[in-house]
Amino acid sequence: MFYKLIYLFHTDYSWLNVFRYITFRTVLSTLTSLMLCFFFGSWAIKRLASMKVGQFIRDDGPPNHKSKQGTPTMGGLMILPAVIFSSFLWADPVNIYIWLIIFVLLSFGGIGFADDYLKMARKNSHGLTATSKFLLQVLASLIVGLTLYFYPGFDLHLNIPFLKKISPDLGIWFIPVTIFIIVGTSNAVNLTDGLDGLAISPLIVAFGSYLAFAYLSGHIKIASYLQIPYVSGSGELSVLCGALAGAGMGFLWYNAYPAEVFMGDVGSLPLGAALGAVAIITKQELVLILVGGLFVFEALSVIFQVAYFKITGGQRIFRMAPIHHHFELKGWPEPKVIVRFWIIAIILALLSFATLKLR
Repeated sequence: MFYKLIYLFHTDYSWLNVFRYITFRTVLSTLTSLMLCFFFGSWAIKRLASMKVGQFIRDDGPPNHKSKQGTPTMGGLMILPAVIFSSFLWADPVNIYIWLIIFVLLSFGGIGFADDYLKMARKNSHGLTATSKFLLQVLASLIVGLTLYFYPGFDLHLNIPFLKKISPDLGIWFIPVTIFIIVGTSNAVNLTDGLDGLAISPLIVAFGSYLAFAYLSGHIKIASYLQIPYVSGSGELSVLCGALAGAGMGFLWYNAYPAEVFMGDVGSLPLGAALGAVAIITKQELVLILVGGLFVFEALSVIFQVAYFKITGGQRIFRMAPIHHHFELKGWPEPKVIVRFWIIAIILALLSFATLKLR
């Protein structure tokens, strides 16, 4: 929005033409959100600590996590304002996709806030019930799905990597697919958020990847050359993805081991949902399985663990799920688990770009 005001004077000052470039505004958005989180982080952490917004550790978690009890949580309240403010400054204010992602951030952020608040009020690790949290997530995702379904000109075909001639029309099934992707990604990120910096770093990598995908899909010539779906207006999502990646880096400064603050559900739920929504809008839904492969792996470890436990009457595949706890109980130090998972996330993101040419 701010860039529109600046750009009004481009006829008088030719150098202001630079503000019309998405790449330039993406850099500004990334730096703005990073600086906001970085400079206001200490103040926010002190405020959370003074309000006694501390983390509650579940009794069945790893024994060494008891030392984290009381660490300020709800750090997502640092991230979301920085992202939204940066987006208002540097993104196109009339772009529907920007507003959709902001809606996702606010709605899922509200769900996460309610969950975290109840944990604080009850002084235990039990917030919203699983059913109520799931239904609220489905409702928010349904609004996104319906908006895109009825938006004139939005492509409802499913883009399949490696197969340029196969693109099934989802039709009305686009809506449940959208709900599945957004809710699934949101909860997968939430499950991954169990160690210091473990969730935010792969999110930075993922949003960095979709920053590129959004720019490519929004550029008609590049999209045609790469034979990927062209989505008019989706290039502006690069600015918002930059804000998300920048805020993530600013938050990581305080969330790195040993963490001074935790993200909480108010951070993990909206960031995961936003990642899923961006993947849908850019028509790179299936690539999300690769870009967010670490989140998928974490979620599947929980699903397989629970299913195997019920089928076998009490036996386990992993020592503890999600799988990062399994490696902790095997004796891996927490920083080693975190860094090795980061490396995996980077490798998966790099592999995802291979889908742009292997068609």
